[in-house]
Amino acid sequence: MDEKSSVGAVGAVTASNPVGSGQSFSEKTLASSRDLDETYNTYKQQDGLDLDPHDDRQVLRRIDMHLLPLLMGTYFLQYLDKSAINSASVFGLKKGTHLVGQQYSWLTSLFYIGYLVAQPVAGYALQRLPLGKFIGSTILVWGVLTITTPACTNFAGIGASRFLLGVFESVVNPGFVLCLSMWFRADEQPLRMVTYYCMNGVAGIVGGLLGYAIGHITTGLPQWQYVFLIFGSISIAFGVVFLAFMPDLPTTARFLDPRQRIIAVERVARNRQGIKNHHFKTYQMWQCLRDPKTWILFVMSVAAQIPNAAQSSFTSIILETFGFDVLETQYMQIPGNAIQIVSLLVSGYIGSKFPNMRCAVMLVGNLICVAAGAALVGLPSGPDGTDNKWGRLVALWLCSFQSVGFSMSLTMVSSNVAGYTKKQLTGAILFVGYCVGNGNYSQSQIDLPVFPMAARLIIGPQTFIETEAPLYTSAWILVGYSVKTLMVVVLLVYMWAVNKKRDREAAVSGAGLTAEQEKEAIEKGMQDVTELDNPGFRNVVQCAANGTDVPVIMGTKSVPG
Repeated sequence: MDEKSSVGAVGAVTASNPVGSGQSFSEKTLASSRDLDETYNTYKQQDGLDLDPHDDRQVLRRIDMHLLPLLMGTYFLQYLDKSAINSASVFGLKKGTHLVGQQYSWLTSLFYIGYLVAQPVAGYALQRLPLGKFIGSTILVWGVLTITTPACTNFAGIGASRFLLGVFESVVNPGFVLCLSMWFRADEQPLRMVTYYCMNGVAGIVGGLLGYAIGHITTGLPQWQYVFLIFGSISIAFGVVFLAFMPDLPTTARFLDPRQRIIAVERVARNRQGIKNHHFKTYQMWQCLRDPKTWILFVMSVAAQIPNAAQSSFTSIILETFGFDVLETQYMQIPGNAIQIVSLLVSGYIGSKFPNMRCAVMLVGNLICVAAGAALVGLPSGPDGTDNKWGRLVALWLCSFQSVGFSMSLTMVSSNVAGYTKKQLTGAILFVGYCVGNGNYSQSQIDLPVFPMAARLIIGPQTFIETEAPLYTSAWILVGYSVKTLMVVVLLVYMWAVNKKRDREAAVSGAGLTAEQEKEAIEKGMQDVTELDNPGFRNVVQCAANGTDVPVIMGTKSVPG
């Protein structure tokens, strides 16, 4: 963007100070080019004029048709590659790589340690680099890592591969949260989020079917190696497609004409969050660390992921303890994945189409998980693990509802955090919690000197403790679901209180923001102002029932400028 034209476009409108400022928006002076959104000039071409509803819907359809297949395919493959050891574990992975003792558990841990270590760098790179090209490049790298896994013959080799896989897959989740806020209005985000997030379930089904097919291969390479060769080759091919077709910004989308690019920017600008600003701003980092939303989401993420290994690395092993043979463990995972897909799509539709329902949907999904976790812990398994087999199996399938709450929590970042530095850091912290909770380290791992003290304090003895093998009856799965449910309530109450406080300060009673206030809030969003410094910003705790691009806020509706 040309700096002179950028500054000229904003004129005397105030904006945030350069990096390092601790001042609030109201204390800052004239805007500089570093404060303006990368799409600001395109936004000013529309300049808040009303959009034609037909043009709006047409642009949304084009965005959906082009972007969603790319997001869905990426999410499908990242889950497939990440959980490949789940399928390979029953086809001789441990024997083929000479794993002993806790080394298989370390493979899961090393993936999330890599994911954890890479989060700060991934978030910074997502802000500084072209988003589409950066994510596409990481897909190619993790495809190569997956396809070369059969070359590993010992724990050191496969452990290093898993660590690096975590490093490069760490880009996808925070990158897609940013992508949602760049391309979709707040009321559109829940349904799009769950559309690609449900690919976890699809990948589980496809992975199970492929595992079942691979189990019938009796010649050539060891069976476990085919898992990685097939999954990795698909990822490499898809990475090339992603690089070719994923745009970095709405203003560079080849599938939109110049007029449609203006519409794409204008419709998202009304989120009051802007599109993208590649300048890292220190004051936004400090705001992120002081914002209660950040830490509520962090605790929610940790609690959500503590029981998550029941749906990933240990599912095949758990099913074996129920009395199923190796091949049966592959297709017995399919019902749980089908529940995940259906529950996600239904929750996304409800969250996008009906007011007052986003947090309610999260609560329902979490409460189902609490009940399922209680059944897993409370139903007697017997000495050989086969008592109440079907009741515990259904409970394990119902744990798939955990994806509903977590996916909706991601839309809280994309919808309720403004300021690009603050948004990417909030996402990074949330996914640090994702890694800490997902690690499922055993007590023997936690006791090692190299294990971070912070992780020891947060995780404690977790879901899969070696002394409980092979039945794994720990109650930590229930604790995780319960804490996650409590945090949803805390988040809802906090955001509601902030909205009501701002309404009182702005003397808004019943009718919502005025047209002028809404227009000013949108302008500040395009100047990379955080939600804390933008008086016209309101937390979105649900979406509009009428499909408009403005949030319904605790019974009031903002009027578009």
